[in-house]
Amino acid sequence: MDWKPDRNDKKPIYKQIADYIEQGISSGVFPADSRLPSERNLARDLGVNRSTIVSAYDELVALGIVERKKGSGTRVSTDIWGTFHKRIPNWGRYVEGGSFLPNSPLVQQIRSEVQNRDLVNLASGELSPRLMPNVQLSNILSANPFTENLGYDHPQGNEMLRATISSHVKQFKNIKTNPASILITSGAQQALHLIVECLLKPGDAVAIEDPSYCYSLPLFQSAGLRTFLLPVDKDGINPDDLLSLHKKHRIRMVFLNPDYQNPTGTVLHLSRRKRILDISVELGIPIIEDDPYSLTSYNGEINPTLKSMDANGNILYISSLSKIVASGLRIGWIIGPKQVIQRLADAKQQVDFGHSVFPQWIANQFLNSADFSNHIDRLRSQLELRNYAITTSLKKQMGDKIEFITPKGGIHLLGKIDPSIDEYQLLKESIKNGVAFVPGSILGSKRGYMRFTFGRSEPDVIQKGIARFAEAVERITNH
Repeated sequence: MDWKPDRNDKKPIYKQIADYIEQGISSGVFPADSRLPSERNLARDLGVNRSTIVSAYDELVALGIVERKKGSGTRVSTDIWGTFHKRIPNWGRYVEGGSFLPNSPLVQQIRSEVQNRDLVNLASGELSPRLMPNVQLSNILSANPFTENLGYDHPQGNEMLRATISSHVKQFKNIKTNPASILITSGAQQALHLIVECLLKPGDAVAIEDPSYCYSLPLFQSAGLRTFLLPVDKDGINPDDLLSLHKKHRIRMVFLNPDYQNPTGTVLHLSRRKRILDISVELGIPIIEDDPYSLTSYNGEINPTLKSMDANGNILYISSLSKIVASGLRIGWIIGPKQVIQRLADAKQQVDFGHSVFPQWIANQFLNSADFSNHIDRLRSQLELRNYAITTSLKKQMGDKIEFITPKGGIHLLGKIDPSIDEYQLLKESIKNGVAFVPGSILGSKRGYMRFTFGRSEPDVIQKGIARFAEAVERITNH
């Protein structure tokens, strides 16, 4: 047998062997009723323990494609293609073999821990229920009878909502657009997926910030893209780094989160915004501007978005209500050239036949009401209180053991500690001590960082969480 299991593969060797034999059965290498090698001989040929072969054959027996017969060894089922023998799909292979990659195990673990345990949650990137306008939305539902058509809506989303968003972005962000240039999406996440799947192809080079929320997303790898990193400092990315990357790799698209960036909380400097736009125009590189947080500016001053400065249609602008109203509404949008919006709308319609009518109706009512501005004012003040709670607690509990830039908006803070501390061991100890955060390596290439998200917890709970985190650091460093 020429084939050998790959000992560097994360998949267990017995599963590799079972998969190899199953493929051989499917292709006819091992015909129906043929005898498979004995456990001892196959173990010798593959250089593994006999128990490994036993486990592999057990798996094939469970799938119903081989049988153990006393006195004749292990044989391929005689009725493998027939109607009397029941076969169970090898779901493990399907799960592992799909082209759409899963989240990293650590991301899945953090999500599971915060859902199933009573922790101080400084990991989840969403607002506290107390910061969501539940009363106002309830009033909308009770005071306004729903009379809209319950059939499929426009492929780009409800026209009234798109008109409202057009007015909304003009009022708050000085973005001039029209309903035909807007696509309603299921939050910003779907917007990113549509752009990647429709406008790029395998092998294309894209640039993302480092650290960045995008760094944690498997969608770029799933699409076969090559990702290159743009380091983020206190003023955002350096435009010269983008030029250097493009010279080496011919960057096809750039993904940026200019305002209160996730996870650093930093703001891209105005001079850098202008230079990035110039580079985009010079080289014809589209910029994807992800803007979930600009309205959360604590002092109420909103920075010029790249899209508001874009005179040539080089920016695809993404925003949503997830971080400023309610994540469960699943209302996001993309603003861009009409031909791009139509292409993305066609893809979205293939996936879900258009966005749900009800959340669009509620979002339209809320954005058109005086309650929206009042809600944003309250949200800013409440987030500023939480920001104060986390920054003062970190200084009190950690002192010079942690460094961070104090955010002026948004819901994230990136802390830097001694990079020799094992961040995964620290997370394990922190969870054990009752607090969760996101290790920086999930979001970027450098060690010694962690993201604290403070939009979900009350100030007193944040203080408690940081105290627990400091205790976990102390335990780790003293062992």
